[in-house]
Amino acid sequence: MNVAIIGVGLIGGSMAIALREKGIAKKIIGVDENEAHKLKAIEMGLVDEIHNLETAIQKSDLIILAVPVNISEKLIVSILDKVEKQIVMDVGSTKNAICAAASKSKNRKRFVATHPMWGTEFSGPEAAVTGAFENKAVVICNKEESDTDAVLLVEKVYGSFGMHLLFMDATAHDLHAAYISHISHITSFALANTVLEKEREEDAIFELSSGGFESTVRLAKSNPDMWVPIFKQNRENVLDVLNEHITQLRKFKSCLEKENYDYLQELIENANKIKRILK
Repeated sequence: MNVAIIGVGLIGGSMAIALREKGIAKKIIGVDENEAHKLKAIEMGLVDEIHNLETAIQKSDLIILAVPVNISEKLIVSILDKVEKQIVMDVGSTKNAICAAASKSKNRKRFVATHPMWGTEFSGPEAAVTGAFENKAVVICNKEESDTDAVLLVEKVYGSFGMHLLFMDATAHDLHAAYISHISHITSFALANTVLEKEREEDAIFELSSGGFESTVRLAKSNPDMWVPIFKQNRENVLDVLNEHITQLRKFKSCLEKENYDYLQELIENANKIKRILK
């Protein structure tokens, strides 16, 4: 089948690699507003052709929205209104907003809302990697609102990538995503800002940073054009988990202020329980 990928960056580019490797796509058509990304996607062989959105829709059987969530929300109705038998899927980190937008189209059932749980701090076509989705989870949301054949095709695509499927409603997805993904990024951004504010010697940051700091602050390199819309769309859930995170930080701060090292020990031991889940 012919596949159109709207947004040939980290996720879109990695999906292009997987679609080609697994023999799912006969032809891959790229759509991107960034001229440099278009050229790079062709140069790297991620896509076979570059077209505008309307032409890409007409020439494709499957259309993958892989742009920031605010842009997906704006585009989804206009895309769905142009499809006939084509199937449209997105890969965004928030699901409520796009599902609500998609419901305004007469062709809502041709849309499948998905979130492959993978990403890195890098962006653009050159960030695309082989084997990105293997052994990762993918969430399919509001399955009952999509045509059966559309869901089956999307399941087949992700199955070929070696992903395991989870099904949730969009509201539950956004809540859980705030807990396990979105708060991690905010924490990383805040930690990077803290270090940059307090440690004025950049050489010291570079020379002294070790595995712990690097792994914690890695996400701070992530693209703000992608993450600001995510935080905006999932604002209420992110605020809820952020408030709890601040409460936890205050506990650690209080332990040090009051030299209450017994309670500090308890807090760390309690945190260690995460090993039961993340082995």
